[in-house]
Amino acid sequence: MDAQLQRRVQRYGWDRAVDAYENGWRTQLAPAQWLMLDMVDPSEGERVLDVACGTGLVSFRVAEAVGDLGEVIGTDISGEMIETARRIAAERGLDNVRFERCDAEDLFVDDEAYDAALCGLGLMYVPDPVTALKEMWRSLKPGGRAAAAVWGARSNCGWAEIFPITDAQVVSDVCPLFFQLGTKDALARAFAAAGFADVRSERIKTTLHYGSAEEALDAAFRGGPVALAYSRFDEATKRTVHAEYLASIADYRAGAGYRIPGEFVVCAGVRPRV
Repeated sequence: MDAQLQRRVQRYGWDRAVDAYENGWRTQLAPAQWLMLDMVDPSEGERVLDVACGTGLVSFRVAEAVGDLGEVIGTDISGEMIETARRIAAERGLDNVRFERCDAEDLFVDDEAYDAALCGLGLMYVPDPVTALKEMWRSLKPGGRAAAAVWGARSNCGWAEIFPITDAQVVSDVCPLFFQLGTKDALARAFAAAGFADVRSERIKTTLHYGSAEEALDAAFRGGPVALAYSRFDEATKRTVHAEYLASIADYRAGAGYRIPGEFVVCAGVRPRV
């Protein structure tokens, strides 16, 4: 897929997904997000950049850690995600976090301005992940820490058939190379290519819990990366992809719901002081 087209698909796709995103994925993504935060360990008074922040699931946790003396900047390509995050921040009365719409490969931030930079489950959607990591590197002070989380190997993610099922109904791939960074040591190599030192990586298993078929379908089709394509399907096509997806996760049925296996890769590195 052309890089410009891929960015446009991601921007408008996540605009579509915003209403269903938190309900479908807040709990499911938490293990990767917590490990990422542990690796970076943001502390009181620090400035932290959260790239591909979505609705602020990570940003708000970091805001608690850095306190009133610190600052968190969340960025995302989706304007609807940014507006939702701003609304939540206002509702919570948070003054130490703000959100701006921009591309992960072209961040509107100053050089050497942040103590830490994060990207939780966002690099899979970027046309050039190394460029995005270089932008995070640029934003960091010497000695600053960065961490990113991605989905792991395709074979270890029981929900992975969502992509070919959706792709069969559209002209081009919905999300090309989605699992590439989760394969072997690809994410660690991307960190090294971007200039990070002391790179360390961890792979963790997880389980996605959904209480019903409706919850599983809503998360997969309305709250995730295929939301834009799905929004254009007619009712007959929606029934078809629903049936195909439920068949693909049938082995993970647990009573009325589903326990779907998944995997994350989380990586961290440091911008060298010299």
